[in-house]
Amino acid sequence: MRTYHCFWLLLWAGQPHQSFLSPLSKRTSGFPEKDKVLVLSRNSRQDLHRSKRSWMWNQFFLLEEYTGTDYQYVGKLHSDQDKGDGSLKYILSGDGAGDLFIINENTGDIQATKRLDREEKPVYILRAQAINRRTGRPVEPESEFIIKIHDINDNEPMFTKDVYNASIPEMSDVGTFVVQVTATDADDPTYGNSAKVVYSILQGQPYFSVESETGIIKTALLNMDRENREQYQVVIQAKDMGGQMGGLSGTTTVNITLTDVNDNPPRFPQSTYQFRAPESTPLDSPVGRIKANDADVDENAEIEYSITEGDGYDMFGITTDKDTQEGIITVKKALDFESKNLYILKVEATNTHVDPRFLYLGPFKDSATVRIQVEDVDEPPMFSRPAYIMEVKEDVPVNSVIGTVTAQDPDAAKNPVKYSVDRHTDMDRVFNINSGNGSIFTSKPLDREALLWHNITVIAAEINNPKQSSRVPVFIKVLDVNDNAPEFSMFYETFVCENAKAEQLIQTLSAVDKDDSYNGHQFSFSLAPEAASSSNFTLQDNRDNTAGIFTRKTRYNRHETSTYFLPVVISDNDYPIQSSTETVTIRVCACDHRGKMLSCNAEALIHPTGLSTGALIAILLCIIILLVTVVLFAALRRQRKKEPLIISKEDIRDNIVSYNDEGGGEEDTQAFDIGTLRNPEAIDDNKLRRDIVPETLFMPRRTAAARDNTDVRDFINQRLKENDTDPTAPPYDSLATYAYEGNGSVAESLSSLESVTTDGDQDYDYLSDWGPRFKKLADMYGSMDSDKDS
Repeated sequence: MRTYHCFWLLLWAGQPHQSFLSPLSKRTSGFPEKDKVLVLSRNSRQDLHRSKRSWMWNQFFLLEEYTGTDYQYVGKLHSDQDKGDGSLKYILSGDGAGDLFIINENTGDIQATKRLDREEKPVYILRAQAINRRTGRPVEPESEFIIKIHDINDNEPMFTKDVYNASIPEMSDVGTFVVQVTATDADDPTYGNSAKVVYSILQGQPYFSVESETGIIKTALLNMDRENREQYQVVIQAKDMGGQMGGLSGTTTVNITLTDVNDNPPRFPQSTYQFRAPESTPLDSPVGRIKANDADVDENAEIEYSITEGDGYDMFGITTDKDTQEGIITVKKALDFESKNLYILKVEATNTHVDPRFLYLGPFKDSATVRIQVEDVDEPPMFSRPAYIMEVKEDVPVNSVIGTVTAQDPDAAKNPVKYSVDRHTDMDRVFNINSGNGSIFTSKPLDREALLWHNITVIAAEINNPKQSSRVPVFIKVLDVNDNAPEFSMFYETFVCENAKAEQLIQTLSAVDKDDSYNGHQFSFSLAPEAASSSNFTLQDNRDNTAGIFTRKTRYNRHETSTYFLPVVISDNDYPIQSSTETVTIRVCACDHRGKMLSCNAEALIHPTGLSTGALIAILLCIIILLVTVVLFAALRRQRKKEPLIISKEDIRDNIVSYNDEGGGEEDTQAFDIGTLRNPEAIDDNKLRRDIVPETLFMPRRTAAARDNTDVRDFINQRLKENDTDPTAPPYDSLATYAYEGNGSVAESLSSLESVTTDGDQDYDYLSDWGPRFKKLADMYGSMDSDKDS
């Protein structure tokens, strides 16, 4: 139903006080809208004594969303200067003037040309003026007025989100806050109930409720369990007009998720578990897995496993797999089927995060029994000790037993065991072992001073199954016996001055012993019996493992005796007593009055370093042998003679002539002349071969022509012509084969070796014209001709 408004504007004038006009509005129903008139009058607001006409403020009201076909009538402007004769013109300016709002310039009627939307613009401010049409001058001052758009319920409530997501813990109390939804209405909240929104729940009961005025959603059902249902979808409606019939509405969806709390204890799906483990299972290896189920999720489902009791409490351990929440049973100590083959454990599963609010639901733990059966496997022999330490004196005879190792098969079969020494640990084969009883004995003499400890490895293997073997280290310490005599700690070579006095100390001696002494070494020093009475020196034992050499007489003469050799006997006090005789070399030297040596014939004292005489002799011998070898080699090369070219001039057919030079290559044309192989006509015509470029031209010597053979001549001429005229024939060092002898050779053999036996005269003078390379051949055959002539 359309509501009509009527505004009456009253004019107060002619009084000496400020005038104003307040609009009167009245909403009617079922009556046409009355004319709305804005009266223009003069009134000076600044002059309180003189009345003038002026614009009087007012405002128009216009309903939004007009759906009529004609322009919507707004109101009418009127000036008291308007006599109705058309002399005045009304002008409108401001928001939407001329476009949205138009005015009849003659009557002052204002109309709206378009449909207005209050949500886009609720107020329009315009200015009105009346001017004289003829002069164009305003008859009234310009004044403002307002057009307010009245709201209608044309917007439904809109939620701020299309979908809301919320979560609450499961098992929450009734009335627990979930989420608040908010809907807004674009209509005017100050005009009627168009923007008054009321909330209601369309879907989600009886689990949730919503407050109608605030939109707060709360739980409405007690003890909602996530394990039964986790997701809920609630539909909330927002309706304007206070929820009355005819109001517009909008809806939104709220997805509510119940989050988990630890309200479920872990539970084993079975009370007893059975596992099998071979007795050879390595330590920390898994035996089996067990799992307690927990309906909760995330940290509320975390479980910790423990072994609370059982005969395998110290033999096995259990850990938790954080990914699968399984309990992994592992071996803590070595298993032995022969000792115990069955273990019974009690395993407990406990939640690590317990919520005190739900302790009333019961203890958050569970237990189960685990039975582990140990299986027998074929085990290698086991030694009685993890390692053996033995001691043996270094002077024991070979093949002496120094100790025994023991190993046996731990299996019930008790298979026999054989022993051996790992030769990688005893490369010198100092020790051996009896394969039957494990006794270790020496196979070579021992020397503590060479090696104190021997570390060997003994292998014990089953005879029936040698692959089943084990090893044990054996540490053998060689004990010391007094088998080494003491000796000087260094080589002693000293000197005595010629002017020395009697009882003068010239050298202090000390000794060492390779043997060990538990109470410390005690050495005694004395002169050898052969030198005790006749020596020029005396020896004094200091009883602290040192001794001093003293002069026995006053003066010494180096020209008489330049060197003294003093034998000293050193003995120890161990059992058996060991002694040795060491020699001290004493040089007689010239000294000054302070005892400082000036000269001494003992060159070793002055020049202790250098090559010995034997070394120098050896070096000289090597140099002499090297020189003799070089001389012999050179002499043999000089005696080598050159063999003659021809040994016998009588029989040259059986000899090979060596010229010892090489041809000049394809450009050397002086070394030979193949003209004799050509036919006589080619020689007469002096035709040159095109594949030979001689350095000098010469005429070959004419030889006696052999008896003509037409068949061979025609064949050779044909082949020569073909090769001379063929542009593709290879040049120079190529071989053209004329493998054709004809029916019979008139010239018989062409060999030069048989030419000596022929009766025909041979002229070899042309060989002299072939150059120096054929000089030897020309001399040889030329001399033969001269012999024949003679």
